Amino acid sequence: MDRSKGSARRGLIVMPAAEPTTSGEVLRLRRVLTVWDLIFYGLVAVTPSAPATVFGLAEVRSHGHAVVTILAAMMAMVLTAVSYGRMAALYPSAGSAYTYVGRGLHPYLGFVSGWAMLLDYVVCPLFCVIYGTLSLLRAFPAIPYPVGTALFAGGITYLNLRGIRSTARANQVLLVMMFVVLLGYIGLAIRYILVHQGFTGLFSVVPFYTPGTFKVVDIAGATSFAALTYLGFDSVTTLAEDVKNPRRSVMMAAVSVCAFTGLFGGLLVYLGQIVWPNYHSYPNVETAFIDVTRRVGGMVLFQAMAMLLVVANIGAGLTSQVGAARLLYGMGRDAVIPRRFFSYLHPRRNTPDHNIWLIGILAYVGAQILSYELTAEILNFGAFLGFMGVNLAVIWQFWVRRTEGHDRKVLGDIVLPFLGFLFCTVIWIGLGTPAKVAGGVWFVIGVGVLAWHTNRFREPLALPDPATYE
Repeated sequence: MDRSKGSARRGLIVMPAAEPTTSGEVLRLRRVLTVWDLIFYGLVAVTPSAPATVFGLAEVRSHGHAVVTILAAMMAMVLTAVSYGRMAALYPSAGSAYTYVGRGLHPYLGFVSGWAMLLDYVVCPLFCVIYGTLSLLRAFPAIPYPVGTALFAGGITYLNLRGIRSTARANQVLLVMMFVVLLGYIGLAIRYILVHQGFTGLFSVVPFYTPGTFKVVDIAGATSFAALTYLGFDSVTTLAEDVKNPRRSVMMAAVSVCAFTGLFGGLLVYLGQIVWPNYHSYPNVETAFIDVTRRVGGMVLFQAMAMLLVVANIGAGLTSQVGAARLLYGMGRDAVIPRRFFSYLHPRRNTPDHNIWLIGILAYVGAQILSYELTAEILNFGAFLGFMGVNLAVIWQFWVRRTEGHDRKVLGDIVLPFLGFLFCTVIWIGLGTPAKVAGGVWFVIGVGVLAWHTNRFREPLALPDPATYE
């Protein structure tokens, strides 16, 4: 149960070739990637436009303190990134929460963590269909929502059935486009504020603290939603076998991606709050950031941002759908789920067609039933359970079990991972009840699957290493 969202996105960058081997030797990947390669990969996975997807609802739910939610979530993610980096240093192979929790705590807990995050993998294409369609309808409002979701879900399914993958250059171009549009927004937003509020208008404490509306409980709940901004940062650990000096580079890259996303995203949101201070007046809460761009840059920037979010969600939908399909194929191949259906590969294209069709259908049907907000929170349900597990794994691995040759350090082995676990727990607790119910049902099913495979927990868990899915 590798983090397939990351592993599937390996097509987003140029991967190193395998080392030449003699007969009988195991193929291994060459360690040629630098820490900057990892950072670029992580930024592609998270996308710099991610704050735009949470801006409106984070503003409403936090009563005008969206920037606080972005920065609060960043603290949890930076601490968790440190934990991911430490586990990657200990196990410098393609890894995930499943790997680190399974090895650091117990294989049963690793399975449960992986199962919880599997919900994230399956729901991610659904979220892309919903938000991509909402963005599309802002640019072309005459399209009915069911038609838009059909175009979106059908389009990414068709492309994946054809075996089409994103290329390194296409995603580099997309990343450059994102920064051009977002930097253009930053410049125009600063100009707008200077014209309407003067130089002092650029420096305001209102987005951080507004007396009468600053409520810790509401901000904590909004942070549980805004944390969606950072999902995908851990995908850098899937390249641990390809990077030079993984014991140092993986942590640096993971922390850098989280810190940059939080600071850059915080700036986008901060300017948006000043430009549009009345969060009750958004024409459309889900796509409020697009309206902010129109206020500062007119219809040109409005259309550019809308189409940018459409394209970004097409790319994310393609990779997340094929990632989920690939993971289901691996589980079917290992008889964790019915082998006949889930392990089928098309004889010519070598693609898991049954799984791609299933994910596409679920994405379309789910888009007619589930709201954008609920879908985002279900995504966070599984992801943050995995993050909590990785933080606990660091404490157990380095302090309780005490890795050979490691000197215990209270700050690094207990304080930091415990704070990461605590912050992630608070974010997870703040999720809405419907998301917890949906996630809880999925979690119970996973425990049942584990019980079946281990003869009611009487036998050890024997599953292939996640690297076999790479």
